[in-house]
Amino acid sequence: MSHSRTQARERVLRVLYQLDLREDLKPGQADALLEEASEESWRGEAKQFASALLAGVLRERDAVDAELSGVAKNWELRRMAAVDRNVLRLGAYELMFDREQVPPAVAIDEAVNLAKRYSGKESGGFVNGILDKVYRRAEQRATESPEPSQ
Repeated sequence: MSHSRTQARERVLRVLYQLDLREDLKPGQADALLEEASEESWRGEAKQFASALLAGVLRERDAVDAELSGVAKNWELRRMAAVDRNVLRLGAYELMFDREQVPPAVAIDEAVNLAKRYSGKESGGFVNGILDKVYRRAEQRATESPEPSQ
């Protein structure tokens, strides 16, 4: 994926992190927070990608959190480091709901790199392990589901 999409994911992570930790912020403020996290020159495809990604993660957060809780054995989401939790939400959303736009290997790699960059040194491996399980479960569901009729 392009460097601009990597930057877009970083901006979305910052917004998810803020929404997660600050009780005074509401999901309806997400677009304004995304604008604040962006440079003046940041426009076009990357901005559209970030807006769609953020809206998707927020819309599907309950399903994403349920999936993460199902694969993160011995880990409660609320007890994970906030950065790790939100990197996982971002990656899991792409694996579960954005598979047509983002190849699974890219979604996992981008999430691992975000974890390495913004969290502790062990976070990359942790995120990789959890998202690999999310990917495998998503693949299993996709092969078990009948194709929609046309």
